[in-house]
Amino acid sequence: MKPTLLILAAGMGSRYGGLKQVDPVGPNGEAIIDYSIFDAIRAGYGKVVFVIRESFAGAFKESFETKLVGKIKTEYVFQELNSFIPDNLNIHPDRVKPWGTGHAVLVAKNIIREPFVVINADDYYGPDAYWKIPEFLINSETAGLPNHCMVGYELRNTLSEHGHVSRGVCQTDQNEFLKTVVERTHIVKKNGKIISRLDDGRDIELTGDEVVSMNIWGFLPSFMDHLDDYFQDFIKENAGNLKGEFYIPFVVNDLIEKGKINLKVFQSKDLWFGVTYKEDKEAAVGSINRLIEKGVYPEKLWN
Repeated sequence: MKPTLLILAAGMGSRYGGLKQVDPVGPNGEAIIDYSIFDAIRAGYGKVVFVIRESFAGAFKESFETKLVGKIKTEYVFQELNSFIPDNLNIHPDRVKPWGTGHAVLVAKNIIREPFVVINADDYYGPDAYWKIPEFLINSETAGLPNHCMVGYELRNTLSEHGHVSRGVCQTDQNEFLKTVVERTHIVKKNGKIISRLDDGRDIELTGDEVVSMNIWGFLPSFMDHLDDYFQDFIKENAGNLKGEFYIPFVVNDLIEKGKINLKVFQSKDLWFGVTYKEDKEAAVGSINRLIEKGVYPEKLWN
């Protein structure tokens, strides 16, 4: 069974100042998302599912339908504020944004029946991850094991020069299975150091060697049932919360602690980059050009 690539692309890009998911960084108008899909096609994926907001469905289909026809199957699901929420719950009237990355994955539950890889639309992960994850998942499924996985990157290689970022710092056992992910929501470079600001206002220094989750996960389809169960509990408690977020690591951590799943952490040696801020785009363009010069990608990605 061919794996599916699930692309989380419903973010509004408030810090970026626009729809960064389709902002061009390649020499022929390619966005970062194009290179991710290209890598997935080369690795034998059978389908790509875009999680988007209905308000920009037209822009997405215009960007991707023509170039991907005959190359990979495409589907679209919408992450809206009320997606997967019981009708009898009253959402805070001022709440606008949906409920985070876990919610974004959950909205695709009804169309994914195979092992799948989750990525952010605006992050570049490198080709290696797209090969490693499916092999591990398919072996796990064949063996009947509740084993999922993720690819991690060194913290120092994932920071922005233009503002703070959020990162999930991974702690693993001796076999590189995840023990826990600690969410650090405000990490910044400051005076040559890497500083994480905690919720209580304290600052702690990080080394930069930490392996962090960049939201590239490999899940068996059974993970969707776990997400659904956790989200129903979450939304009952947070329907009136203006800022509540349902993150993937919250679910992963609890399932691991309860012994219901295992999650392997692969550390990638490939380059990672993303576009959190508008100022990050120049560096992303330079990185793509260097990858083209090295022969990792053709100059014109889609023919």
